[in-house]
Amino acid sequence: MEKYFETIRELNRRGFSVYMFDWRGQGLSDRMLPDRRKGYVEKYDDYLKDLKQFVDEFVYPVEGSNIMVLAHSMGGHIALRFFHDYPGIIGKAVLTSPLIDIAGSRWLKKPLKALVNIAAKTGFKDRYATKRTGDFGSSEKRFSHNRLTHDPDRFRRTKKLLKDNPALAVGGVTFGWLYATFHSIDILSGKGYAEGITTPILIASAGADQVVSLQAQKAICKRLPRAQIITIPSARHEILIETDSMRHVFWRAFDWFAETHIA
Repeated sequence: MEKYFETIRELNRRGFSVYMFDWRGQGLSDRMLPDRRKGYVEKYDDYLKDLKQFVDEFVYPVEGSNIMVLAHSMGGHIALRFFHDYPGIIGKAVLTSPLIDIAGSRWLKKPLKALVNIAAKTGFKDRYATKRTGDFGSSEKRFSHNRLTHDPDRFRRTKKLLKDNPALAVGGVTFGWLYATFHSIDILSGKGYAEGITTPILIASAGADQVVSLQAQKAICKRLPRAQIITIPSARHEILIETDSMRHVFWRAFDWFAETHIA
């Protein structure tokens, strides 16, 4: 939640009340492994249960069906599955850089999935799948190589949040997280699944995304009955902490969708 304080203020200025929480295994929510820096979840159904409980206990009693979701990356993936499993609760949604599939060619992903399956089934689910030290790293030189934003000030600001409170950080994903993610991607891409999601949706894609697949976002938009997509050229994965000019493009589309699209 700390990373998005700027976005929360911008939503407040637009008249929105904001309800937000950290997913299990992230932020200051409980971590699933003794080493809290390891990104892990047993299955995406756990994320769905958490979101359903959060909506039922904190949001729906106050807002009723007048709920608009803004979700990023993995959150966008979970949101789509939530809309499918619990239709009619959410009025409309904006998804930034949603995880429909990970970036990379299918020729590379096929052996990766095989490796992940083997690792997960042979006792390595809690091991790091990469040697990465987290999205924002620890070296000042990492900005020039980062895949998340072109904005150096917002990048450094987020790094400072992690430095001031290291408990917020995730060091990298495990084979277990990847195993659960690939399984959920298969569910989302299944025949008839996206076609059963009737929530009005705006997808904001990052044109220079190296984390999740832009092509998969475009493909699922064609299958979703009430979805539209915009692409922000040159934007990296974290649209909401990108440069002012790129964020302006996003907020202009957001405002149009929020004000004119009837749920």
